[in-house]
Amino acid sequence: MSGQLFSPIELRSVRFENRIVVSPMCQYSASDGTACDWHVVNLGHLALSGPGLVFFEATHVSPEGRITPDCLGLYSDENEAGIARVVSFLREWTRSKIGVQLAHAGRKASTLPPWQGGGPVLDERAWTPLAPSAVPYDENAAIPQALDDAGLQKVRDDFVSAVRRCVRLGVDAIELHFAHGYLAHEFLSPLSNQRTDGYGGGLAERMRFPLELFEAARAAWPQALPLGVRISATDYVEGGWNPDEATIFSAELGRRGCDFVDCSSGGLSPAQQIDARPGYQVGFARDIRRDAGVATIAIGAIVDPHMAERIVAEGDADFVALARGFLRDPRWAWDAADAVGGEPFVPNQYLRARRVPRPGAS
Repeated sequence: MSGQLFSPIELRSVRFENRIVVSPMCQYSASDGTACDWHVVNLGHLALSGPGLVFFEATHVSPEGRITPDCLGLYSDENEAGIARVVSFLREWTRSKIGVQLAHAGRKASTLPPWQGGGPVLDERAWTPLAPSAVPYDENAAIPQALDDAGLQKVRDDFVSAVRRCVRLGVDAIELHFAHGYLAHEFLSPLSNQRTDGYGGGLAERMRFPLELFEAARAAWPQALPLGVRISATDYVEGGWNPDEATIFSAELGRRGCDFVDCSSGGLSPAQQIDARPGYQVGFARDIRRDAGVATIAIGAIVDPHMAERIVAEGDADFVALARGFLRDPRWAWDAADAVGGEPFVPNQYLRARRVPRPGAS
C-alpha cells in the first residue's frame, strides 16, 4: 500500500507520479552557459529512482545573470542544444517529469564557485552585476549597477526568451527563481531595494517587477503547462522581507496563474541567522498553502522519508523536494518507498537491485 508521498498529483495538464522532487542544484560545470557530459550524468542518475519531478539547476537567462562564469544558461542556441541532450536522456531512460529553474543572480553575480571561495571574480572574466539599487551584498562584493528602465526591459525580454527556449525543449514545468538573494528577491526586500521610483518603497511597489516578470513568463509559456516560483519566505533579518509579505506575494502570484510556490528562505543578507534543522522551512510551505491558496513545495534538510510522508499526508505541502539528500543517495525514492509504502520507477537494468530485500524493510 502506497503512502501519500507516492500518490499522483496533477498541475494543469501534467500528471506527476509522486510528490518527490529533485531540487535545482548548481553544478558550476558549464562552459559559457552550456551543459556538458557532467549534466547528463548528474541529472540522469538522480532521476533513475523515479522522483516525480527533477529540476535543472539554476539556469540563467543572460550571461550577466549568471552567479559564476561556470553556471548553466539558456540564452544561446548552444545553451539550448546542451540542455536538449540532457532532456533527451531523461525522456528515453526515466519517467520523471522535467523542470527548468530560470534565474538571474542580480547583485550576487560575477562570483566564484563555492570550492574556489565564492568571492567576486577578479580576473578578465568579471562583469558588473545588476540590481535594483547600487547596494552590494557585503563589504567584499562588487557594487552593482542599478537597473534603469531599459535594463528592466532587457531582463523581462531575457526571461521571455528563455521561456520560449523551454517551450522548444519540451520540458514539463518552469520554476522562476525569486529566492536566495538573487535579482527578483532583491526587488522584494527593502534591505536591497532602495529605489524611489515605482519599483521601490512599499510592498506593492517592491512586488511590481517580480510580478511583471511572472506575467511575462506566463504569457510566453503554454497555458496547459505549470509555472511556479521559488521564493525566500523571510530574510531572517529585522526590517527585511518577512513571512507575511511572502504570503501576500504568493497570493498575488496565484491570481496571475502561478501553479506552485517552492518555499525556501534566506540568502539576501550575510546578517541572517538560520537554524537549519531538518524541516525548518516546512512551516512556510504550510502557511502559504493555507493562506495564499496555492500549491507548495516544502524543502530544507528533509532526508527522513517518514518526515516527507507526514508533510504531504498532513497537508503541509503538495510536494517535498530534496537536494543534498539525493546527492548522498541517488536512490532515495527507493528508500522512501520501503519506509512509507510505494512503487517507484525502476529501470529494467536495475531490477535485480530493487528485488533484493533491504535491511529493516517491512
